[in-house]
Amino acid sequence: MLDERKLDVLRAIVTDYVATQEPVGSKALVERHHLDVSPATIRNDMAALEDEGYLTQPHTSSGRIPTDRGYRLFVDRLATVKPLSVAERRAITTFLRGALDLDDIINRTVRLLAQITQHVAIVQYPKASAARIRHVEIVGLTSGRALVIVVRDTGRVDQRVVELPGVDVEALARLTLWVNARVVDKPVARAVEALEQGLDTVPPDDIRATSYLVATLMELLTADRSTKVAVGGVPNLARFAGQVDYETMVRPVLEALEEQVVLLSLLGEVVHDAKGGVGVRIGHENPFEPLRSTSVVASDYTVGNDAWASLGVVGPTRMDYPSTMAAVQAVAQYVGRFLVEG
Repeated sequence: MLDERKLDVLRAIVTDYVATQEPVGSKALVERHHLDVSPATIRNDMAALEDEGYLTQPHTSSGRIPTDRGYRLFVDRLATVKPLSVAERRAITTFLRGALDLDDIINRTVRLLAQITQHVAIVQYPKASAARIRHVEIVGLTSGRALVIVVRDTGRVDQRVVELPGVDVEALARLTLWVNARVVDKPVARAVEALEQGLDTVPPDDIRATSYLVATLMELLTADRSTKVAVGGVPNLARFAGQVDYETMVRPVLEALEEQVVLLSLLGEVVHDAKGGVGVRIGHENPFEPLRSTSVVASDYTVGNDAWASLGVVGPTRMDYPSTMAAVQAVAQYVGRFLVEG
């Protein structure tokens, strides 16, 4: 275990290195952080931190920089995730307000998160099973054809054209009432069950069209887009400049960001480790080789007790962890709230 002074030295080095991107020396620490000890004492502490694997010295005559282990201790010793300012919270609300549908919400969220953190943002689409059905509309198109529109409380809107032979305007109205009576305000699984059971109550004259309609609704309701993620802020990878070169890190990260399955798995693993709502994987803690020179900060966005999906950012290990963790946590909370109040 490190004593409090060495922890203070580590915190100061992490803070300075994130800000300056330059190795940190003992004299600069004493001057900037008022540690009330001599540079010689600080040098001894830095040497001890290096011996224990928390710091490394990139050049013989240079100062020290944190290792992955040093960043991990820094993150683990954060007392709390600092709250965003009133202006930052207002900016999140303003940015999300006016979103038209689920795709718009996700796209706004990924742009917002990338803008706030200046890292690459990743947002998973909500799990279909967590949503409730808000409304179903059936709009007649031509004789025997109609457009089925399903609106969920996440803001997701699905639609499909269905063949409904022998259905007139009155029959469409009956079908609309019949469907909404069974699915409105129900989660997907219960809505599907209600539709299946409801077929036993349909009059013989309507059974053919209703069966076609139910089959179409089953496909729409059970299609799960939670296997899809949106990625934004890729130009922020330029912030890696100076830490490593393009070929050794940026290119592999770009390639990894194109793999949806990798990103979904990564978000899930990071969130699984979350403490206080935000999970952090640093450098070599990442299971995917191309991302071992990055850090990932992620959180679930939830409604009530239900986790709908995950979001997070990928950035250099030399990131401002307190601010990034605060931003990820805040955006997750606001997105969950926005989807409910929509």
